[in-house]
Amino acid sequence: MWWAGLVIGFISSFHCVGMCGPIAMALPVGRGSGASFVGGRLLYNLGRVTTYTTLGLVAGLLGRTLQLAGWQQTISIASGVIMLLLVLLPKIHTGNAGQWLGTDRWWNALRKAIGKRFMNPSAGSLYSVGILNGLLPCGMVYFALAGAVSAPGVGGAMLYMLMFGLGTLPLMWLVSLSGKLIQPKWRALMRNAVPYVAGCLAVLFILRGLNLGVPYLSPKLVSSEQEAPVCHVP
Repeated sequence: MWWAGLVIGFISSFHCVGMCGPIAMALPVGRGSGASFVGGRLLYNLGRVTTYTTLGLVAGLLGRTLQLAGWQQTISIASGVIMLLLVLLPKIHTGNAGQWLGTDRWWNALRKAIGKRFMNPSAGSLYSVGILNGLLPCGMVYFALAGAVSAPGVGGAMLYMLMFGLGTLPLMWLVSLSGKLIQPKWRALMRNAVPYVAGCLAVLFILRGLNLGVPYLSPKLVSSEQEAPVCHVP
């Protein structure tokens, strides 16, 4: 399912342009062209990808624990349901969520940390801005993590989130170089397409967990007991 992470990442990048585009375009290290300008903005985006991959590690550890408990099908179905909720109830991943969960203070501290690093145009600072930016609340990241939990193994979850990050990279890098490269009408079009693509992927995860025996769409899931080799002592 790594390809699902790539698709979600690419589609999400049009949403990211509206949410994180201003940060990307305001990065230090000059305002023109040259290796430092282009490379600095690439480092920023690689920092985001690093955070997403690390979050994939956490999601993978959680998913692995649940899979060992025999909840593999339940995980896939639950992931799909959560994805649908994120599509149908967008308010749950807006600023209001911070008030409900009491995380506003954490997000404000994170934004302040990003602001301080804007004063330092070094490569390390740009990379750390990307790392911190990847921790900002984002519904599409939550959506990707819901899918990563049901990925096969910890490595699979990390790969899923890595592909998600790489999917966001091309457009976000272009926007950080020049916000005028993508016309507003195209950005609006792709943003409007996000819920439909996300909904289709959510249904796919649910079908996958239903264990219907349909090749590729809903294959039979093998339980951990069946996968475990049996050692016969002569």
